[in-house]
Amino acid sequence: MAISENAVKVLEKRYLARDEAGNLVETPEEMFRRVAHAVAEADLKYFTEEEVSRTETEFYHMMSSLEFLPNSPTLMNAGRPLGQLSACFVLPIDDSMEAIFEAIKNAALIHKSGGGTGFSFSKIRPAGSVVRTTGGVASGPISFMKVFNSATEAVKQGGTRRGANMGILRVDHPDIREFITCKQDNKEITNFNISIGVTEDFMEAVENNAEYELIHPKSKRVVKKESAREIFDMIVTNAWNNGEPGIIFLDRINRTNTVPGAGDIESTNPCGEQPLLPYESCNLGSINLMEMMNESGTSFNYEKLRETIRKAVHFLDNVIDVSVYPHPMITERTKATRKIGLGVMGWADALYKMGIAYNSMEALELGRSLMKFLDGESKKASMNLAQIKGVFPYYDMSIFKDRDILIRNATTTTIAPTGTLSIIAGVSSGVEPVFGLSYIRNIMDDEEMVEGNAIFEKHLVDNNAYSQELMKEIALSGTIAGIDEIDEETKRIFVTAHDISPEWHIKMQAVFQEYTDNAVSKTVNLRKEATKEDVSEVFLKAYSLGCKGVTLYRDGSRDYQVLNIGGVNRALLTGEKLKPRERPEVTTGFTQKVKIGCGNLYITVNYDENGKICEVFTNTGRNGGCPSQSEATSRLVSIALRSGVDTKAIVEQLKGIRCPSTIRQKDLKVLSCPDAIGRLIEKVDQMNHRELPEEVIEGNPEIESTMTVGGNMVLCPECGHSVEHEGGCVICRNCGYSKCG
Repeated sequence: MAISENAVKVLEKRYLARDEAGNLVETPEEMFRRVAHAVAEADLKYFTEEEVSRTETEFYHMMSSLEFLPNSPTLMNAGRPLGQLSACFVLPIDDSMEAIFEAIKNAALIHKSGGGTGFSFSKIRPAGSVVRTTGGVASGPISFMKVFNSATEAVKQGGTRRGANMGILRVDHPDIREFITCKQDNKEITNFNISIGVTEDFMEAVENNAEYELIHPKSKRVVKKESAREIFDMIVTNAWNNGEPGIIFLDRINRTNTVPGAGDIESTNPCGEQPLLPYESCNLGSINLMEMMNESGTSFNYEKLRETIRKAVHFLDNVIDVSVYPHPMITERTKATRKIGLGVMGWADALYKMGIAYNSMEALELGRSLMKFLDGESKKASMNLAQIKGVFPYYDMSIFKDRDILIRNATTTTIAPTGTLSIIAGVSSGVEPVFGLSYIRNIMDDEEMVEGNAIFEKHLVDNNAYSQELMKEIALSGTIAGIDEIDEETKRIFVTAHDISPEWHIKMQAVFQEYTDNAVSKTVNLRKEATKEDVSEVFLKAYSLGCKGVTLYRDGSRDYQVLNIGGVNRALLTGEKLKPRERPEVTTGFTQKVKIGCGNLYITVNYDENGKICEVFTNTGRNGGCPSQSEATSRLVSIALRSGVDTKAIVEQLKGIRCPSTIRQKDLKVLSCPDAIGRLIEKVDQMNHRELPEEVIEGNPEIESTMTVGGNMVLCPECGHSVEHEGGCVICRNCGYSKCG
């Protein structure tokens, strides 16, 4: 198998089976055989053992050759005790305490099994509403989102990552203002992506600068009117600020609901690409377009693609039958509609290979014809399966009944985020543009090297332009646009995410959406300099071009983000050594007395003439404490500060550390000496070194991942490398960590 070293590393870390002691007990080849065998067994009801064996071999070769890969839970769990193969689920939330906490329980079970969850909070009555059964006052959907968020925090997803959620509120809900701004504070609701469920009436009101109605979800009465443009501008401002909320077009999604008799679609999975009915799950897979090209690399081999589509549809349909679901209603609903989502990955790499610029009409037309072919062939494959295995049980409630089309699956196509899968396959993710042409790779321990996109590197070699120095320069700048030694034709073809204007991002999403049953997972990556007007244009363009939703991220819009491209590791590239600057001769600072579990701790935080915190000292009172530990902490913090480490990162490390002697005393406001040090550093940093308020140390402790700042991902929590925003999610291309799947 032609699997890269980095792919093997990702497989070993996340996918391959281990024994009870944590030792690897299978190879990548054995993993693919395990999955192929488990999924093929669904055919035993319909075919002979010999035929099933041939199908198993087909499935194995399709995966091991990297022509097709299913979603991560299938690779992880097929043929193993957990047996949960679906990626994401949508759960209903009705307006009662019983229903809300039933949904929380079900979400916990899903997270435990390795899946993500989507919710619509639109049925929950607004804050301040009278609860007739108790005479009390409703707390509203945002308060319950926080309860869901806390429950998610407590459950490790599949034992490897925390659960991912999507929270959606209709734009005509009375609490829409509070929902739009609920993630302004980046420390709030950190386990949710949020999106506004936008209606056609609202968008028309935005275009006409008119008012629209807010409707009480319980009584269905109009409670007030809002300026649509004002609400839209609020959405734009917050999305510009930190990427949230996104928007989904609810009416458009339901117009293409293939099983309208089963109800309305209210929510999507955490990445926004799979609108689902309540209790449905998504079973996804992606075809590697780089393996579908002809020998000359000038176009696609459509015969090979047709055959791969046939096998992939068969595979995904079988997944529905062999998967073990975390709730009986999910089992019932998933098998009732038998929705699958076949998509692609490696699109940007394929364009590079063919010499076609991502931001060109040629690329749009090729994308449209490619997806039309995939969608049509997947429907044919599903119809062939229906002749053998029968139609899906909810067929009589579907649009196919009226059209007299016998088909096995209510949907067949989705463009999913393929972050980790694309690392295994060694190609670009989904239909996203390439994020960077040159980047830093960790190869062993702390040793790093500069790597580049393989197609780009080959192009440079073929044109006698390759050098390590050039690749370093590209890694520093993050783009080839301003590099003089690279010719204009190369610059035209090898564009990256930030080279491409927002309009072209949306145009590409729209052409793939034209022939996709479900939706297209894509992030519109904006430059740091993008304006709110640019964000507004993205939303309006997505609406006008027929997208079902849109997610965007403005580079650097989340505080203290480590740049993903350009300046990722400037010290490495320039050969600089990291060392602390000299201590200033004169410093200014503050000393604070803090009561700890074993006495008093005196903390001094000093800053230099430029206002930068540069050192910390501690002293303990007569009653003891841990003077050596506190002094060691202070010395290391001081060295880190003078070496340029951001104070926020230091605070992240210190806050939340617990000491038994402190925890036992209820009246104390800190958890330990390090916690107290971290809190004072944070307060001094926040106050711009003006006079300290009376209460310097206050508030409840918040424990966060050491690799997040304010709840927003800036570095991978597992390997420490920078992350990329793509497909409505966050992915580390070094180790394969994915926030969503």
